[in-house]
Amino acid sequence: MVTIPVLVGLLGLFFVAYLSAKVLAKETGGATMEELSGYIYEGAMAFLRREYQAIGVFAIVVAVLLGLGIGWQTAVAYLIGAVCSLSTGLIGMHIATRANVRTAQAATKGFNEAISVAFPGGAVMGLSVVSIGLVALSLLYWFFGEGVGTGEPLLRAVNILAGFSMGASSVALFARVGGGIYTKAADVGADLVGKVEAGIPEDDPRNPAVIADLVGDNVGDVAGMGADLFESYVGAIVSGMIIAAATLPPERQLSGVALALLLAAVGILASIIGTFFVRTAKGDPQAALRNGTIASAVLALVGAFLIIWGWYGEVLPFWAFFSGVVVGMVIGFVAEYYTSGKRVQDLAGFCRTGAATNIIQGIALSYRSTVVPLVLIALAMIISFQAAGFFGIALSAIGMLSIAGITVAVDAYGPISDNAGGIAEMAHMEKHVRQITDSLDAAGNTTAAIAKGFAIGSAALTALALFASYIQVAGMKEIDIMHADVVAGLFIGGIIPFLFAGEAMRAVGQAAFGVVQEVRRQFREIPGLMEGTARAEYARCVDITTAGALKQMVAPGVMAVAIPIIVGVVLGPDALGGMLVGALVSGVPLALHLANAGGAWDNAKKYIEAGNLGGKGSEAHKAAVVGDTVGDPCKDTAAPSMNILLKLMTVVSLVCAPLIIAAHNALLSWLF
Repeated sequence: MVTIPVLVGLLGLFFVAYLSAKVLAKETGGATMEELSGYIYEGAMAFLRREYQAIGVFAIVVAVLLGLGIGWQTAVAYLIGAVCSLSTGLIGMHIATRANVRTAQAATKGFNEAISVAFPGGAVMGLSVVSIGLVALSLLYWFFGEGVGTGEPLLRAVNILAGFSMGASSVALFARVGGGIYTKAADVGADLVGKVEAGIPEDDPRNPAVIADLVGDNVGDVAGMGADLFESYVGAIVSGMIIAAATLPPERQLSGVALALLLAAVGILASIIGTFFVRTAKGDPQAALRNGTIASAVLALVGAFLIIWGWYGEVLPFWAFFSGVVVGMVIGFVAEYYTSGKRVQDLAGFCRTGAATNIIQGIALSYRSTVVPLVLIALAMIISFQAAGFFGIALSAIGMLSIAGITVAVDAYGPISDNAGGIAEMAHMEKHVRQITDSLDAAGNTTAAIAKGFAIGSAALTALALFASYIQVAGMKEIDIMHADVVAGLFIGGIIPFLFAGEAMRAVGQAAFGVVQEVRRQFREIPGLMEGTARAEYARCVDITTAGALKQMVAPGVMAVAIPIIVGVVLGPDALGGMLVGALVSGVPLALHLANAGGAWDNAKKYIEAGNLGGKGSEAHKAAVVGDTVGDPCKDTAAPSMNILLKLMTVVSLVCAPLIIAAHNALLSWLF
């Protein structure tokens, strides 16, 4: 049953090795370029080492508690999930921080050469996520579930895999929050002092925060995004396996569990083939990346239809898968609509009257952008449930995430292009090189908005599928919203995303404060820095952002694990179910609002920097920079972290459901 998924996952890893070798074989340019790339690589890896040490302590503590409270099998699965998530981040970061300088050098030969380095560099991250996830899940299922039969033994076996999903989720939250705090603290510090106060260009080597900013692109948008989609990917598959074992007829249970793994394998094959569609001869990177994504989606649908109809023997479940793929694509393109083109140009026009009008219009635009995605998610839920019940909802989530390989690749391509532009600027390369890297970076901003919308949509469906699994494991047939404890849970859940977003953005503000102070100090105290005759102390800003990010990521991470357990023990499993629904209903539109507001402000700034409305240095540009600075923690820290919060709280509830119920009953007995 697991042979095909394992072989496809291994094929994906072989393709990752091929792409890595292809990228590393490219030229790195001169000594200055190699030196700058070395600073970025060393800063990124230093941050990862310190972050992984902190995560490792947390993971070991949680694993011990799971082993004592749930069972050693769940603890082992949890640790494997954590290690796999950390591994994907390490692989992706290693190649991304090597691909940046090679992209800059390739840009000296032309546009096509540059994108042929940047995109494979991002594809290493994307295909590592799905390949490692599928191989690890398949082998764990083989180890714990092979030969157990159907019914209760099968359900117990696949429930163990929820520990794997919890390990991936807990790591992802720390990686996303820590990386998001790092990247935005550095970005805000570099922009406010460098662009607004000192009036120097972006990525100017005189700016002490520029290396920290380039490092942050990698730790936030490569390792962080990879961990985010990794836990969504495995969470969707695990929920499908659990629901198949819990709700399908006995004769269908093993086939349903296998179907979840086989559909994921189809998605990997589609993503691998889709990478070959990222070709352009017209200098349009956005079209090239879109072609790869659409090709992967179409191939995944064809493969899924053949598997579901030809092997599984039914057609209706295909429509659940179909709804997930199509809705995921449309949500991404809705995000593109609101963060590019005429909408961004209109937003940039408001910068002529100052930062306040820019921010007001950006918020208004982002509020409107939440409507269509939420309606589409609701339609996907209805269609998938009508097609195959709760199993259909899980299949819809798997469908949306089946092409995560290409989706993450498209997103991880952005930081590589951004870093390449920074290296080109700092190494004083020819103007046409920076023009090429800027075109790649501009497309990366739009594709990042698409990927964020896709990730948020997938979080909604994955969290709902995990919630359905929680209902099954907790032994509940329904949740009655007329009960006071359920309504209380709904209100508690509704406020959690706001509390979490507030903590994440406060953390960025505090870390950025230290960067701003340090950049101002260096401009003030280092003779010749502004004249370009002295070198900035880049390591100081890297140290400040690293320490600030690691310190500030602890509270949000602990909060996501502790809140569902406390609510479940004190108020009961029904109230916990209400809390999970309340968090989902408020968290998804909040995440979309934050992501699209930040993306629109960022692209409005870039539109002005391209020479419109007065260009760089104008009053409109200063207002746009302020808007972009406000939007940075919204789109790159709070919004993406929200995805993981929703799923982590649900998977913690799922894994700990037996303990929560027992503890709640014991509490009631003690009180009454």
